[in-house]
Amino acid sequence: MSSFTDELIVEPMPDGRKWKLIKEFDYDIGFEGSGDTIHVPAGFVTDFASVPFIFWSLLPPWGKYGKAAIIHDFCYQSHCRCRAMSDYIFKEAMGILNVPKWKIFVMYWFVRIFGVFAY
Repeated sequence: MSSFTDELIVEPMPDGRKWKLIKEFDYDIGFEGSGDTIHVPAGFVTDFASVPFIFWSLLPPWGKYGKAAIIHDFCYQSHCRCRAMSDYIFKEAMGILNVPKWKIFVMYWFVRIFGVFAY
């Protein structure tokens, strides 16, 4: 089973919308110790999930899926994985975090359809 290998430690940025990682953050793809790891360095800036404001009552930018959103943001910004794989990793990571299946479905398809504009 995939695994987040580090505690998430962030601090808010002055703009009130973005967050900066204080400590590096890793995610093992596929299973813990797989050797296929996304390494997010300290200092990385994220907005967590880029959800349009109108949907925040159902899907706020932060929540149970916050760690998965950071991994996804890093993949998109660094291009360390292709877009399709980045989206799949986001979906996999939300499952590890026990995000409700309907949220995984909605958020995954949102990034599959609209992520092209951010990647």
